[in-house]
Amino acid sequence: MLFENISKVISQGQLLASHSWEFGAFSESLLEWHNPNLSVFGASPFPDGKIPVVQVEQVESLSYAKLYIQTGSTTLVDGDGAAGDPASLAVPAILIGQTNSSFLSAAHSQIEHLLNTVPRWPNGAISHREDYPELWADFIYMAPPALAYWAIQDANETLLRVAIEQCLLYRNELAVRHNASYDAAGLWHHIMGPQAQDLGIWSTGNAWAAAGMARVLATGRKSPWAGALASDLDDLTGAIRDILDATIALDEAEPSEPLLRNYLNDTSWFGELSGTALLTATAYRMAILEPGTFGKDYVTWADGKREEVVERINEDGVLSPVVNPLNWTDRTPGTMSPEAQSFAVLMFAAYRDFNCSLEVE
Repeated sequence: MLFENISKVISQGQLLASHSWEFGAFSESLLEWHNPNLSVFGASPFPDGKIPVVQVEQVESLSYAKLYIQTGSTTLVDGDGAAGDPASLAVPAILIGQTNSSFLSAAHSQIEHLLNTVPRWPNGAISHREDYPELWADFIYMAPPALAYWAIQDANETLLRVAIEQCLLYRNELAVRHNASYDAAGLWHHIMGPQAQDLGIWSTGNAWAAAGMARVLATGRKSPWAGALASDLDDLTGAIRDILDATIALDEAEPSEPLLRNYLNDTSWFGELSGTALLTATAYRMAILEPGTFGKDYVTWADGKREEVVERINEDGVLSPVVNPLNWTDRTPGTMSPEAQSFAVLMFAAYRDFNCSLEVE
């Protein structure tokens, strides 16, 4: 059964969101929950290979995002120094842009800024920061899905390849290697760079990465170039599987802790709901996208985690315990997180869609 008070979770998410990436994540959660056919996870998100034309005022996600998107700027919203975060609003900007050219132009400016202005890591990965090269796992949820969606808008197979490539370039730098001295191979470090470096295995960071890659994968699988991109999309699937496999292995090695820990391989950390909810959502999405690879074991694990999340949503729709999203090293379990609220909605949407996919079979 679905959690009955999803509307309260959504209301709290809207109330709490106040930063660029929070606006983008909340907008995406509204789209997947209220209008699953418009999401890239929908059965046919690109009619005739194109972005669909919709009535903006009838799509809650777009009405919400429209309040925060800037149409007269290089980026869609002020990222406060982050290059990736403003791109989290690109999908709603492109959808709105089908009937409002100023929003389409704004989305185009955002994409051009990412591709041509933002600094790069030595391997070609686009920086998550505006002023210096720095790689954050969070970037993968914000920017590559934007590049992939614009590729559909622009009928640009090359750009879709770039979106996939960016995910894999990040993976090549941030993923823990199999000869690591601790059991986290396949998981990602949080941040690599000169100012905010965090080589810990942050649960939410791995969730951002896995969920973002799933959105790019869905875009690619449903694009006109799915056949030509098959090998690259298989690589992307493998990167997602590495994250989920290592997460599940660490989780099952510690049955006394029902939630994923804030730093996945560090038992001194508390279990929390942000990373747990979004990684659970990703497991359901992958079970739909790639059922031959992500079978019963993944769904069983996701079902268990979903139940644990539901038990920790209070009567007002607030998730806790959660990590402080502005200070991921804060050892005090938090009681309010805008992104955790969005992640729960994404989890419920993915669970519903997974069950619907079973009914179709």
